[in-house]
Amino acid sequence: MKKYFVVIGLSICSTYSVASMNVYQPIGSSIVLGNYGNRHALSTASGNPASSYLMANLQGFRVNFLGPLAIGIEGGGVNDINDKVDELEAIFDEDFTSSIDVEAIKTEAQSASDPDAFVVAKIDEVLADINSSLDSADKVISDISQTTYAKFSTTVQGPFLPIIYKTRRRGVFTLDASASLVGRADVLADNLTLTGVDELEAVTSASELDTVNVDDADVESDTSVYMKRASDYHFSVGYSEMVSRSETSALIVGGRLNFHRLALDQKLTVLTEDEDSSVSYSDFFLSRDSVSSGVSLDLGLILAARNFQLGASIANVNEPEFDYKGLVSDCTGLIGADKTSCEAALRFAGKGVFSLNETYKMEAQMTVDAAIKSKDQHFSLAGSYDVNAIADPLGDEYQWATVSLSYFSDNWILPGMRIGYRKNLVGSELNYYTAGLTFYRRLDVDVAYAPENDDGNSGAYVSVGYSFVY
Repeated sequence: MKKYFVVIGLSICSTYSVASMNVYQPIGSSIVLGNYGNRHALSTASGNPASSYLMANLQGFRVNFLGPLAIGIEGGGVNDINDKVDELEAIFDEDFTSSIDVEAIKTEAQSASDPDAFVVAKIDEVLADINSSLDSADKVISDISQTTYAKFSTTVQGPFLPIIYKTRRRGVFTLDASASLVGRADVLADNLTLTGVDELEAVTSASELDTVNVDDADVESDTSVYMKRASDYHFSVGYSEMVSRSETSALIVGGRLNFHRLALDQKLTVLTEDEDSSVSYSDFFLSRDSVSSGVSLDLGLILAARNFQLGASIANVNEPEFDYKGLVSDCTGLIGADKTSCEAALRFAGKGVFSLNETYKMEAQMTVDAAIKSKDQHFSLAGSYDVNAIADPLGDEYQWATVSLSYFSDNWILPGMRIGYRKNLVGSELNYYTAGLTFYRRLDVDVAYAPENDDGNSGAYVSVGYSFVY
């Protein structure tokens, strides 16, 4: 049994290095700057739809070159997973079934004054010891289930995107595309149960031991690794325009249509199953067997002045819905690990742990941002705040609050610099410290790190992109 619970640690750690949508986990300089649109950071055009107007040249095209490519990890309880697995190993160093030695009980009963009473008491003692060890293991597994998860995300923007074009009439069109993959693994706990001892439990006399067979005695459990995955091919078309202007400020509005091709799936693997599933972990995360299409609408406005900027936007105004591929609800015809996992999934679903056929609703979210800046936006002190919380395709909640200080340099030698702080007000409640550099006015490197919080959650993100001169 011991080796199966080591898999808990191995499964979590392997998934920790495997796949968020850039709506929930920003990429590029937006990791530091949040939803604030800065004309020197082209990747921030993916935030407020009106911000692309600020980034356009006086007339004509502005394009990106490569990236950004962003990779992030989040996890809870991973730091002490090895200690928990070691504790499980210690519990399972004892071979439970070998402690059920019928012949030894029969031998000891021969010297007892009351063999029948001795046998019944001895059997109760042996089974009680086993169940006590199983109860200890149940507590450890339950703790792992409640505190341990791993999540990996990656997003890449298409080459030369976004493309921003300002017309003679001062309207600005934007084309963008990206691909995202996010995956999460959790441990679902189930009680350990000693099976194959019905005949032993029914013994009432020493003579009945002669017919008892405990060869099939074993410890069973539906404790499983539960994984969810979402991958999105995303293409967007946006338009922004200045609708009014005074001597000191300008009002800009914008909208964006996002075309999504989302592939959503979930997988459950029972840890006590000897055989391998017909679908490997890597195949699961990379597959796009079932794809749902949908269109979302984003709207935004910006009030821009010489030394300040105010913005507000609403993402996913129409709230499109997407279907998961879902777990198998009929186990007929399945064999081996697939059958075991299917039956366990039905039992977990029956308990309300998850749904066999989930639907993801891309919820609307309003974000406001503000900045104090220099006229050319080389210096800025900015902040953004998500007014409401929303869940990503895997069910994790996000509501970001960010603050940043940035300097973009015209000097080829002196790099652009930015630092900031980002907090998720719900869900994992992680506090990220962020920083970024722009080398030679082209190469953007941004990072974020969240030290372990009171709930044992932590995370890290890195993004790299290469753009044309701003």
